[in-house]
Amino acid sequence: MFTGRCECGDIHLSFQAAANAPSACHCSQCRRVSGHFWSAVQVDRASLKVEGPVAWYQSSDHARRGFCANCGSGLFYDIPGRDVVSVAMGSLDGPTGLKLRRHIFVADKGDYYEINDGLPQLETY
Repeated sequence: MFTGRCECGDIHLSFQAAANAPSACHCSQCRRVSGHFWSAVQVDRASLKVEGPVAWYQSSDHARRGFCANCGSGLFYDIPGRDVVSVAMGSLDGPTGLKLRRHIFVADKGDYYEINDGLPQLETY
């Protein structure tokens, strides 16, 4: 069982298992939302339990981002209609036992850092 929360504790989340290992997204949207890059794990929508005041921002024509209405912690990246929801790794209580599997949208990464961990780097998704 994985558990997590926002910074202020108004939102609590839990799920049984990750649908896959987490990815790090370096696109400009994720960098602006998170302040660096966004790392998230996909979770089966049906298994995700969320309690608290989640607010949603329509970040593109196909996706939305969920955050705490009180403290602003970014928690979710969601493409409605899909069977999975991306949950921010930073929101999870540790240890998680999960390991990053890849970097995505590296063509958009910031120029102030390098990716040197040996994981696959995809130009897009």
